[in-house]
Amino acid sequence: MKVQDIVGIDFLLLLAAVTLTVFGVLFIYSSGLSSSGIQGSTEYVKQIIWGASGLLIAVIIALIDYRRLQSLSPYLYLGTLGLLLYTCMFGHTVNGARAWIGIGNFGIQPSEFAKITTILFLGRYLDASKRKATSFIRFLLACTIVFIPMAIVLIQPDFGTSLVFIPILLVMTFIAGVSIKYIIFLGAFIAITAILMVLPLWQDHILKHALPSIMVITNPRFIGMGVLALSLIGILALVGFLLYKKGYFFWIVYGLGIIIFSLGASYVARKVLKDYQIMRLIVFLDPEVDPRGAGWNIIQSVTAIGSGGLQGKGYLQGTHSHYRFLPQQSTDFIFSIFSEEWGLIGGMLVFILFLLIVLRLVRIMQIASDPFGAYITAGLSAMYSFHFLINVGMAMGIMPITGIPLLFMSYGGSALISAMTGIGLALSVYIRRLIR
Repeated sequence: MKVQDIVGIDFLLLLAAVTLTVFGVLFIYSSGLSSSGIQGSTEYVKQIIWGASGLLIAVIIALIDYRRLQSLSPYLYLGTLGLLLYTCMFGHTVNGARAWIGIGNFGIQPSEFAKITTILFLGRYLDASKRKATSFIRFLLACTIVFIPMAIVLIQPDFGTSLVFIPILLVMTFIAGVSIKYIIFLGAFIAITAILMVLPLWQDHILKHALPSIMVITNPRFIGMGVLALSLIGILALVGFLLYKKGYFFWIVYGLGIIIFSLGASYVARKVLKDYQIMRLIVFLDPEVDPRGAGWNIIQSVTAIGSGGLQGKGYLQGTHSHYRFLPQQSTDFIFSIFSEEWGLIGGMLVFILFLLIVLRLVRIMQIASDPFGAYITAGLSAMYSFHFLINVGMAMGIMPITGIPLLFMSYGGSALISAMTGIGLALSVYIRRLIR
């Protein structure tokens, strides 16, 4: 029997989270140093306080039976929806998004906590509905539970945070046994919508000459005609399926449905995107389009990571951070500063720690005493994985800039405390894995 089984706490999970938090404090301190070695920021002090508070909250939650939260989850969910709506109307605007509420210098970002409460409420619903509803109804209502807070976050507008809800939905419904065809439908719809949204931007700003094939997805008249034609074909296929029950008719309707919805959604998305969001997509495709403007962040981030080499320049020896080449270096680009000073070896250490967290969450999901515990740990694993992949990918120039923090490491109290809250929930599930 392992020591962690005797004690009842998953020490590996807790150690990985605490280590990443310590790394965050160290490099938030480094990012505040000037080129002359003067510390010009108190962010690291606040991060220490938030980290200690988050650890305390995680321990308290671990000691509470997570199953008690099952009956409370609807109220927690509705409470965060209320906070999100209040934030949209009366919140503070930071970096173009009205996503903060608070008094003076003290503020919280409700959308960070909405991810946790959505996981809890969705887990409760999926557990309660597994024998009472069809797969389609379960997926439809699960989408409704997730899309409501996601839509409110989009209104703020905080596009990056809203995206985190998607992998949570897909992973939790998959683990809950929802038919894979519904999950693939939503995943394919999102992927194709993103491609159709980006292609016209690539044509206009990078290729700089029109392609007839792309006109079909940008001209409202062509879009209308295409949707109408595809809809007629889909209706005929649907009638064929209802009359003859042939599988190929169903898959025709299935494929056409993805294309039709993607065409419409991509057109709407291009209309509602803000100018700065459009530029983020453009410079992701080619940062050199605007090297001293919107592309500056990606170029400097990639340069900082590359300059670290294998072993890095040494702690507190980074030049990009100390000479302020990177904006938002303590938040969005903390991984760039980390990799510049600790090199590839340090970067791989962060990879390993996040991988350890995800693997431990998967293990806890497998040994959970009930489906509710399994579902919430599945949602947490999706949340941590997505944050890591998008933030690190953004720093390396292989993902668009979305403003998603690197959990545990990026500066910010709301993100750190919500991440620690998730660790506390996972520990609670682990501790009670043998109690049914």
